[in-house]
Amino acid sequence: QWGESGVTKKQGDRHIKEDIPVEELKKIIDDIAAFRPNVTLFGGEPLLYKNCMEIIRYVKKKGMHCLMITNGSLIEGLAEELVDSGLDELNVSIDGKMSLHDEIRGMQGLYEKIINGLRQVNRFRMKKNMKRPLINLQCTITRHNYHHPEQMTEVAREAGADSLTFHNLIFISRDIIGKQQEVDKSLNCSSVNWEGFVFEPGIEPDVLYTKIEKIRNSRYGFPVDFYPDFSREELEKYYQNPSCLPAGNSLRCVSPWMTAYIFPDGELRPCLNFDYSFGNLGRDKFSLLWNNEQAIKYRRMLKAKKIFPVCVRCTELYRY
Repeated sequence: QWGESGVTKKQGDRHIKEDIPVEELKKIIDDIAAFRPNVTLFGGEPLLYKNCMEIIRYVKKKGMHCLMITNGSLIEGLAEELVDSGLDELNVSIDGKMSLHDEIRGMQGLYEKIINGLRQVNRFRMKKNMKRPLINLQCTITRHNYHHPEQMTEVAREAGADSLTFHNLIFISRDIIGKQQEVDKSLNCSSVNWEGFVFEPGIEPDVLYTKIEKIRNSRYGFPVDFYPDFSREELEKYYQNPSCLPAGNSLRCVSPWMTAYIFPDGELRPCLNFDYSFGNLGRDKFSLLWNNEQAIKYRRMLKAKKIFPVCVRCTELYRY
C-alpha cells in the first residue's frame, strides 16, 4: 500500500497517524469480551501506538487470546515488556535473509535489528521461564525472494522462532477492479484500497513449487507452513490467471461472519480493503453494530454471490 499505486502513500499525515484513544479501546474490549474472540493487533505498526503494552495487558486481563503482527523494527528495547505483557503470539514479517530483507524494505540494517530484538525476546522468555509470546515468522512470497525461500528456514533458526509461514502473494488485475466497482455501486462503498494490488506477480510457479516441495520434504525442528497450501496445479492457476479460483468454484468467503476490522477512526469493517462500514465504535457499541442492518445487507449480498470479484486473490478466502 506504500508503492507507486498504493492508497496509503496518497493519504495525508493526519489520516495515517490517526489512532483510537486508549480509554475508547478499553470500552471496545469490554464490549467484545463476552464473544471471547482472538484479538489481533496490526496496522500499520502496532508498536508505534504509545499505549500498545497497556492494551495487550487489558486484553489478557479480559481472558482473550492476543497476537500481534509487526515489522519487527521496534522489538529491540521492548522485548521484556512484550514478554511481561502476556502477549500470546508475536508474528514478525520478514522477506528474506540479511541484505535481501533490507533491500526489499528499503532500510539498511533492519534485518539485524529485527534478529537482535527476537533474540532479546527469547532471552527474557528463558530468564522468566515463559513460553510466550510464541515467535512466528511470516514471509510473503514475491518476485524478489521466491528463488530462495529456503533461506527463511535459516532466518527462523537464527531468530529462535517457534514457526515459519510462507504466504502466497496477493495481487489482482485491472479487469477484476472493474468488475468489483459494479459491486461497490450496489453497496455504496469503494474498494480503492485494492488499487495497490494491481500488478503482475512476476513469479514462475514451476520454480516456486520445486522450492516448496524441497522445504516440505525437509525437517527443521519447527513447523513450516504454506498459506494457502496449493498443489502444483493450483499454484500454476493462482499465479498465471488472476481471475481463476485455484480450488474451484465451491469456495465462498465467510470472513465477515468470523472476523471484524476496527480501524483507527473507529469504523467497524467486514473487510480490510473495502471502506464499507457497519458503523462507528465511537458512537455505538460493537454488540449493536455486529448484526445491524448494514451488516445484514453486506452478508446477504456476499452469501448470494459466494465471493466478490476481488476475493479471488484474498487469502482470507482460505482461512475458514
